[in-house]
Amino acid sequence: MMAAEFNVITHAIQQAVAPVFLLAGIGGILNVLTGRLARIIDRSRSLHQRLEHATDERAPAIREELQTLTRRGRVVHRAIGFSTGSALLVCVVIATLFINAVMGWHSGTPVAVLFILAMAFLIASLTGFLREIQLATRVMLNGP
Repeated sequence: MMAAEFNVITHAIQQAVAPVFLLAGIGGILNVLTGRLARIIDRSRSLHQRLEHATDERAPAIREELQTLTRRGRVVHRAIGFSTGSALLVCVVIATLFINAVMGWHSGTPVAVLFILAMAFLIASLTGFLREIQLATRVMLNGP
């Protein structure tokens, strides 16, 4: 391998480092979201078991909480989808940066568009995360 090729590859790897840190952050967000989804699922299963043996007096409150958990689960599920989409787009950005550097292309527009899309997906995911927290807090403050 010639020194010039080595320098090009080294530069390409250096360019890809910043998006890799973004991937690590998105991975952390996904970890939090999947943890929240797991808690929602566990609580839902518990309430379904309680509902089987609930009195007529208690059953409506359990059903109401189950409806809230269903809404929360849907919101978290969408947020996970958006975070995953964002991570995939960041991966494509990294690959595009690397290919551009190695091949000597100077096509910044596709990279910019992909990065903007990745950020839009991340914003949508974080918005869903905030919405789910609002739903959970509302139940906590107001009761089921």
